[in-house]
Amino acid sequence: MLEIIPSINVPTFEEVQERIKKVEPYVLWCHLDVTDGVFSKHLTWRDPADLPRLDTALSIEAHLMIFEPERVIEQWLVKPVKRVIVHLEAAKDIGLIIQKCREAGVQIGLAINPETFWGKFQPWFGRVDLLQVLAVSPGPSGQKMGAGALDKIRHLRAACPSCIIEADGGVNLETAPRAAEAGASVLVAGNAIFSGDNVKKSIDNLRGSTS
Repeated sequence: MLEIIPSINVPTFEEVQERIKKVEPYVLWCHLDVTDGVFSKHLTWRDPADLPRLDTALSIEAHLMIFEPERVIEQWLVKPVKRVIVHLEAAKDIGLIIQKCREAGVQIGLAINPETFWGKFQPWFGRVDLLQVLAVSPGPSGQKMGAGALDKIRHLRAACPSCIIEADGGVNLETAPRAAEAGASVLVAGNAIFSGDNVKKSIDNLRGSTS
């Protein structure tokens, strides 16, 4: 079954907490966008020391849009984080990251930017838990899905039928069904959920658009 995961892309931990509470009754997972001001010039909340104060029953997916995530990965392998996602373009030692995640019992996902060839994932098929096609440049919420994202998802699904493929960026009522049809198994949406007045209705509408 296709999973909808709300994306939280905000500058402060207080806003992270506030948005998690808004979606908590309606989903199982929440996606935290974490940027360092280098890999992405856009700045978000990015302090793992705050995580123990995150009181939620949701499983947290931390999308680390940072250079050399292996330097700090252990700081993110704490409750309630159940999965971390790092970028092929930013990591120098993916093997080490996988090892650290396995030791901590945390899932590991790999992501690629819009300009990166989908085939870069192939050496990691079966070695990681999730493959993320980032359909926008790492940065703020509300960007439009890039033209090549759906083709990447189709190629990935054909090459790895068993892979969990996540589409992140520009997911809305128009693009969600197209991403699902292309082969995505997880859709991450931020602006489409939080820009309106009723997050439950927004989540329900996204689910309905893919059924």
